Amino acid sequence: MQRLFASQATLHKLEIFCLVCQLQSVTRAAEKIGVAQPVVTAHLRFLEDKLGVRLFAKQGRRIALTEAGERALDWATEIVTRTREFERELGAPAGDLTGSAALAASMTVASYSLPPTLARFSRINPASTVTVSVSNPQGVTDAVRSGACDFGLTILDPRHDIDGLVVERLWEEQFILIAAPDYQGLGAQATAAELATIPFVSAPRNQVRRELEEDALRAYGIVRENIKLEFGHPEAIKQAVRAHAGVAFVMETSVRNELANGQLRHIAVPQIKLGVPTFLVHRRGKSFSRLQRLLMEFLRAELKPTSNGTGEQDDD
Repeated sequence: MQRLFASQATLHKLEIFCLVCQLQSVTRAAEKIGVAQPVVTAHLRFLEDKLGVRLFAKQGRRIALTEAGERALDWATEIVTRTREFERELGAPAGDLTGSAALAASMTVASYSLPPTLARFSRINPASTVTVSVSNPQGVTDAVRSGACDFGLTILDPRHDIDGLVVERLWEEQFILIAAPDYQGLGAQATAAELATIPFVSAPRNQVRRELEEDALRAYGIVRENIKLEFGHPEAIKQAVRAHAGVAFVMETSVRNELANGQLRHIAVPQIKLGVPTFLVHRRGKSFSRLQRLLMEFLRAELKPTSNGTGEQDDD
């Protein structure tokens, strides 16, 4: 078994094996990494030959793992994850605060909260390198689990699978109602009854942000049947609102500049308060470098944790 780790090429084979398992398709895995399908097949056969077991069994057009394949996937995932993390940890010598950190963040956090905060961190720690990947909440937790990033900052659906993760609540983001400055459909305030009939712009239904918005409004007895446009990015939502497509609930941090310069206006909804928690997530048992620990502490302080503190959320 030790000879299986003889070269970097073998680690690459393990990464391909994990990708095929994730996508449940040799063809899609080959397309994703930009190689011919026979190359991927050859890597898988190499692993089967070295391990002396069958890893896959055909199930119609899809492939499924054998029992030995399931065990091999657990092993390969651990090797790939630990290797990715260790490569970043090696970049931080004990006597000097250098090195790198990789984090994943959901769209609004990555677009509005993180850039100025990480700019301050970079000025304080000029020898550091921080990489941010922008993804949806599922992509954030997947990156954390795989070792592609050290930790993540994201909103989470209550139904989200957090098995194997440490989940720490950092702050609560507020949804606020916005409109174009000269929008005539609503005044300075809106009632729950008006929200049920006024045209809206929102995120697509398959996004966690939309699901959280709908769940929060449903708690106040509001079910909207009047969403006219759906966009997957907050910038597009804001532009549609400015073009009088309707009103929108957006996270407050995403519109601070537009509210300040008069490009959008805030409509108060006294009857309703919509809060969405943002969480820091990392893999249970993850070992952090000095730089990575410092970055997490910096983000906790700069992004204003909730007054009731933070805590670890069990994954069972």
